[in-house]
Amino acid sequence: MNDGPLNTIRIYVDADACPVKDEIYRVAIRHGVPVSVVAGNFIRVPQDPLIERVAAGAGMDAADDWIAERAGPDDIVVTSDIPLASRGVKAGAEVIAPNGKAFTEESIGMTLAVRNLMTDLRSAGEVTGGPRSFAPRDRSAFLSALDQAIRRIQRRRTAQPAPSQS
Repeated sequence: MNDGPLNTIRIYVDADACPVKDEIYRVAIRHGVPVSVVAGNFIRVPQDPLIERVAAGAGMDAADDWIAERAGPDDIVVTSDIPLASRGVKAGAEVIAPNGKAFTEESIGMTLAVRNLMTDLRSAGEVTGGPRSFAPRDRSAFLSALDQAIRRIQRRRTAQPAPSQS
């Protein structure tokens, strides 16, 4: 979590199968926001001091656990993984799916319930289809949501009184 005196906004990317990594890099560099790109194994990232590559290990939820242990109120988590989104929301982070959908305290309970129901139906042999295809409008919605999340956190931080020096 970012709790040091020089804390900053950080974007955590659940990078395995994330279709908007390039967009994240562009927005992060424009705002000067560091990015942790977290995957189970090696993943290629641009050579930029703001972009950190993290190989969390091959365990079932290694990348999710790594992100969940670090994300906090001044952070943004980008994931389509519903359980990780829930953990991020509980930690106070802004959580955004690659299609631009924001996960909030108000929405995450129902989202988790629907996910669990669909998992149960599939395990019972029901054909439920999958998520809809990623479309250009999803990319646009994501860019807007990420930019808004960064600005929201920046506004919140500038509105907070400075800690007293006692």
